[in-house]
This record gives sequence, C-alpha cells and structure tokens, in this order.
Amino acid sequence: MSPFQFIRSLCTLALAPLLTFAVSAASLSDVLWFRKSEVKAQVFPRYWGRILCRLAGVRVRVEGMTNLDPRQTYIFAANHCSQYDIFSFQGYFPHDFRWIGKKELFRIPIFGQAMHRLGYIAIDRSHGRQALQSLDEAAKRIASGSSVLIFPEGTRSSDGALQEFKTGAAVLAIKAGVPIVPLGFSGSSRVLPKGRLLPRGGEIVIHIGAPISTRQYRTADKQVLATELHAAVARLLGHAPSAGDDPK
Repeated sequence: MSPFQFIRSLCTLALAPLLTFAVSAASLSDVLWFRKSEVKAQVFPRYWGRILCRLAGVRVRVEGMTNLDPRQTYIFAANHCSQYDIFSFQGYFPHDFRWIGKKELFRIPIFGQAMHRLGYIAIDRSHGRQALQSLDEAAKRIASGSSVLIFPEGTRSSDGALQEFKTGAAVLAIKAGVPIVPLGFSGSSRVLPKGRLLPRGGEIVIHIGAPISTRQYRTADKQVLATELHAAVARLLGHAPSAGDDPK
C-alpha cells in the first residue's frame, strides 16, 4: 500500500463512524420534519456509500441492469466477502431497495431510528415463534413493494470464496412471491477482506444476473431454490460455466 493510499485509508476508517452518525441524523430529520418522504430520504444513505467508496479510492461499476424492470420488486441475493459490498451497493445500485438487518441494529440510538423511518426491515435471528413471525412480516413488506438485498452466506467469506447458501433468502422470496435476483460482487475482497481495517483502492464490479421466478416453488422447496441461486451467483463470479458454455 502506497503512503498516499495509507493516509486515505486511515481517513476513511476515522471518518466512517462520524459520517454514519451524520447521515443517520440527516435522514431522520428529513423524513420527520422536512420532505417527510421515505423514498426521497434514501439520497442520504446513497451519499454515505459513495463518500466511503471515494474516500478509499474505490471505483464501482454495475453490469447487467438490463436484466431488471425498474417497476418490479425483487429480492437481491449476493455473495458477501467485504464491508465494501454494502458501501458499493448502497452508493451505486440504481434500483430502489431497502436493507434487512438484525433487530439489534434498530436499538442503536439515532442509527436504529433512522433505519426504521427509512423503511428498513428488522429480522429476529433467534429461533422460535418470534423469528418465524418476523420472517412473515418481512415477506409482507417485500410483497407490498420493498425490494431488499440479502447475503445468503450469512457472514462474510474469510478468503473471498463463495460459501454455502442458507435458505432464508429463498424462504423470503417464496413467501413474498417476488423474483429473486442473483448478484455477484467482484473485487470487494481485495479492497477490504474480512479481518482487515484499512481499505485499499481498486474497482468493485456488481454483476446482476437474470431474475429467478419463485412462482413454481413452495416453502418445502427452499433448499432447491437456494441451490439454484448459489449456482447462478457462482456463474456470475466465474466459478462455474454458464449453461450452454463449451466446457473445453
């Protein structure tokens, strides 16, 4: 890492918490007292993602937007190997969406209130009736028109390799009755791999695959859909040949 990159990486690390608080406060103020629009207030987290990318010298490119209908609600499902998956998607993905987050995040002062007011969806990650109820509520929110991004691996990959997918994203898509879109983040692991604090400059490419219809699936088919989704993300990342490709 060059001295210039080291300095900008330190600045990014130092400014990230302050920027997050400022954006949360601005979003909350806007939706409560000024424009009072959840959709318009999304501009603040969008700036948050872009600033964090630019501070670190990260360029973002989105490929495959022609696969999406801007009027359609989707569940986006992606590989996850870096915090910069979140920053790049928030800053540069043009389709309207909301985040799904564990309920504990919504208890953080200012930040949690902003998440709630901006339409983000809380999920109970424990086991039992409350977890199932939160899943059903999330599915209803999605069905009513809230596209979301989910990382089916459940946690960041430590080495950048695609891990096995859990079935939560598949269950949500089936319950909500909306298409699920495979996404592949390339380059984010090099920018900030799991376990590192200082990001490096570089390019992140967000690959958008063709939506997968969930109409033919039932909840009992969740593992089948999760497996199909995993294969689609792997193809986007170049880990497996596309259907019809010459294997030679």
